[in-house]
Amino acid sequence: MSAAESGSYAAELKRWRTVRGLTRAALAKLLNVSPSYVSHLEAGREHGSAALARRADARLNAAGALWTAWQNHDPADAPEPASPEPVTSTGLLVLADDAALSFDGGVYHLRMRRRLRNTGTEPVTRYLVRIAVDRYPADPARSNALYRANPLTWEELGLSASCGDEPMTWSVKHDRDAFKEVWLEFANDQARFPLYPGQETEIAYAYTVSSAKWGPWFQRAVRLPTRQLSVTLAFPTAAQPAVWGTENSLSAESAPLRTAPARTERGHQTVFSWSVIDPPLHARYRLEWRLKADEAAVVHDNEPVTSSTASAAMSAAGIVQDSDPALCQPARPFDLPAEADEARRVVRELLDAVERVRALHTFGKGMGIAAPQIGIPRSAAVVLPPQAGAEPLVLLNASVAESAAEEDEQYEGCLSFFDVRGLVPRPLRIVVAHTELDGGTRLTGFEYGLARLVAHEVDHLHGVLYRSRMRPGVEPIPVEEYRGTGQNWRYG
Repeated sequence: MSAAESGSYAAELKRWRTVRGLTRAALAKLLNVSPSYVSHLEAGREHGSAALARRADARLNAAGALWTAWQNHDPADAPEPASPEPVTSTGLLVLADDAALSFDGGVYHLRMRRRLRNTGTEPVTRYLVRIAVDRYPADPARSNALYRANPLTWEELGLSASCGDEPMTWSVKHDRDAFKEVWLEFANDQARFPLYPGQETEIAYAYTVSSAKWGPWFQRAVRLPTRQLSVTLAFPTAAQPAVWGTENSLSAESAPLRTAPARTERGHQTVFSWSVIDPPLHARYRLEWRLKADEAAVVHDNEPVTSSTASAAMSAAGIVQDSDPALCQPARPFDLPAEADEARRVVRELLDAVERVRALHTFGKGMGIAAPQIGIPRSAAVVLPPQAGAEPLVLLNASVAESAAEEDEQYEGCLSFFDVRGLVPRPLRIVVAHTELDGGTRLTGFEYGLARLVAHEVDHLHGVLYRSRMRPGVEPIPVEEYRGTGQNWRYG
């Protein structure tokens, strides 16, 4: 008599699932495992962990019957499968899986490399890639609300892939708010290069995610037979990072990594590296971190302010910092009204960023923020006038149409390098051309301090930073030396 036919744990699990009127999928959800794993348990191909058995007993209200059956398990009862369950139809072996994540203060940059060997009998023509984000892993409802309102887009990911020297095209398998799956094709517009049986190759792919949509974790799941797995995480040293990790599988509870990530200093970065040889199939390795600068003192008027706290605070708030070359690239205009929904989404993200930043600093002169500063290369900016209760100004596809000849010089700060202030000449009056959501063009005039705020943000949309506006020989000063924090610019 087989395990499934006797009074075994497998038979008991199936009986109690049936008694409770649950499908395998429903039980899998209760136990936090995959439906296929429930099938393996009920067929006797897997026995599961003690913790899983206790959880199943409690969830199914089996009064100890399942736990007793699990304890009485005899491995000799388990049926020997006729042949191992295939992991994948491709026959791929991952010789090396190297993942690298770096954080620049506002954007996460990820690059994956896989050394593959075709151990099967058929050519391999594509490779499946998964991208998942979770900004608040401890608060699913909050994460779900975030991604419903601001779904992760292919445009912001900027996915690219290559096989050796050849670029790879890709096709979408799943496109959800916080989860993407794509097939990387062993082909491009010029050539096809399938991986034939016995051959090896290296593929690489990269993408970016803003800190507004990422979370303090990075996970690697072993879905194919793998010989070596390594992960490298790099953070600004000023962020004071701390990293730890856990591992689990379908049949084992979460436990600390068996070896701690190694820590090294590399210039202005702190780098953590971790690796494992011959990881078991279905294992999951999760690295998590804490950026202690997130908890740095809030920067307010009349409090001591240093360059390190100012820049670290803005980085922690998700503002792209000066080291990112994207700040010097013109933003892409919106095609309005066709892209009205996308424009609204970007504006919502800007307003969310405004709230994060205003919690860190008092802006007596008003403030502004442009989409490139939160990792979105689109032509949108918002400006908050200094008057209490004033509505934010929304600028789409903005450019300066007219400027007055009269100028003055005032100190400006920029969220993307908030550790300094610079003396910048600006026209006292400007007229800005910008686009409404319905596609109409509007001309709006601004003067004095508001003209300066608007001109600063319009510059960001064209890849211009205020340093390039300063007079020759004039350099920004450290924020510690600036004495105008919280005071409005003076005119007349």
